[in-house]
Amino acid sequence: MTTVYERPRALTPAQTHYCPGCTHGIVHKLVAQAIDALGVEGRTVGICPVGCAVMAYDYFACDMVEAAHGRAPAVASGIKRALPDSVVFTYQGDGDLAAIGTAETVHAAARGENVTVIFINNGIYGMTGGQMAPTTLPGMVTQTTPRGRDVADAGFPIRVCELLSTLDGVAYAERVSVDSVPNIKKARAAIQKAFTCQMEKKGFSIVEVLSTCPTNWGLTPVEAMQWLRDNMVPYYPTGVYVDRTEKGVRP
Repeated sequence: MTTVYERPRALTPAQTHYCPGCTHGIVHKLVAQAIDALGVEGRTVGICPVGCAVMAYDYFACDMVEAAHGRAPAVASGIKRALPDSVVFTYQGDGDLAAIGTAETVHAAARGENVTVIFINNGIYGMTGGQMAPTTLPGMVTQTTPRGRDVADAGFPIRVCELLSTLDGVAYAERVSVDSVPNIKKARAAIQKAFTCQMEKKGFSIVEVLSTCPTNWGLTPVEAMQWLRDNMVPYYPTGVYVDRTEKGVRP
């Protein structure tokens, strides 16, 4: 097992393209640490999204597949069914997963597909310039809501873990944050548990990670972390939303 200072074997030495203060890099390392800890790099397949993490294939040393926008859960389902002994994960942002990919996400979860989803929730479209996302908070200013999100016009944010936890096919759903060292440790444990859930053939697992986007939030990295604590966490409480991992193996 790597120490906190070492680069995991499952993470390449490629220089990151992410903005300063972006938390994608933290989550990439946590995913790679889980792969290392479980010793499954050789049979792991990751699915890249369309969004800021579109080039995640540059950073993970395992096999990676690029999916069309929102279709990562469908691609993951196909790979897992064709290669049932593989460990398959998707890495998706809120625009990819909760907007154009809502149907793919919900139905993969409802079917109990034995895959793992890493869901990055920063409340905004990052790659395309900071537009409103399905997870944008009420009153939050974005490029397309310059006066703040008005729920009377744009509706309410989607709470993904709460939504998916109602589906019987979901074996494990947890929301975590990466705003502090203790929370990063909890996030690492959650990601490893989600992979273990898949390896034990328990069903669909998802870890939602509350993350920052300093560039499109218009904040410094330090300010963004505090904004996450003050605004994101109250609206999206962290914790386990469903844990059916003690149940038997799915057929």
